[in-house]
Amino acid sequence: MDRRQALASIGAAGVAALLGGAPDLYRFAVPGRSAHARAPGPPRLTVRPDPGYARGRPLQVIDKTKPVHNLHDLAPAAPLNAIALTIDDGPHPRYTPMMLDLLAEFQVPATFNMIGTQVTENPALVQRLANAGHQVADHTVTHPLNLPRLSAARIEEEIAGGHDRVAQVTGIAPKFFRAPGGNWSPQVIEVAAAHGMICVDWQVDPRDWSRPGTAHIVRTLLAAKAGDILLCHDGGGDRTETIEALRTVIPALKQRGLVFVAL
Repeated sequence: MDRRQALASIGAAGVAALLGGAPDLYRFAVPGRSAHARAPGPPRLTVRPDPGYARGRPLQVIDKTKPVHNLHDLAPAAPLNAIALTIDDGPHPRYTPMMLDLLAEFQVPATFNMIGTQVTENPALVQRLANAGHQVADHTVTHPLNLPRLSAARIEEEIAGGHDRVAQVTGIAPKFFRAPGGNWSPQVIEVAAAHGMICVDWQVDPRDWSRPGTAHIVRTLLAAKAGDILLCHDGGGDRTETIEALRTVIPALKQRGLVFVAL
């Protein structure tokens, strides 16, 4: 039985025990309780269905030796006019709700690549985005930009720990993993695959994390074409520029006939 099967069989309440009794893994602040109170686990662990275009067939990576950069790197194929919006480094208590409101307004699904420590600090927010139908993905526990250079044990801890934190809070086993900064290695890809996850990179990067200005973010994202995976952020700093840019970009891309899909 592998880790994901074990998680599914015992339910989220037993995840912490499976991880060797790591007491810090699922602690977060709850009003009226100690900051070290254990999060109540959902009753069972599920796997989010694949996108509707997959028609119930599991997504497969065409080349398992490298991360996915484009929807065409996956099978079954997405619609020819599909693009995917991915959002990194959250959840953030201020900017993630703003992002969720925007996506709801334009009826756009997205994939949120979430940092494990922030998942357990913001469980209600994570539940909100999962319940809204967005894809919930693993972005490590602490977002180490030097992930490929860490020890084998630490790489395992970062990837598996991020996976399990998402599972504990949402009851959903994440199917996708993104390395911080897009820093990959064969070992990173192998560990993610061992936990049942597909490695996803991106095609269009406006570097919105650096706050280059709303106009720059808009201009870069509007260059997207069918099949592209777009990178944006809801965490790591002030994301007002990103949200303002997407308010322009989303309807413009839709008007070109592009359709947003979650991974």
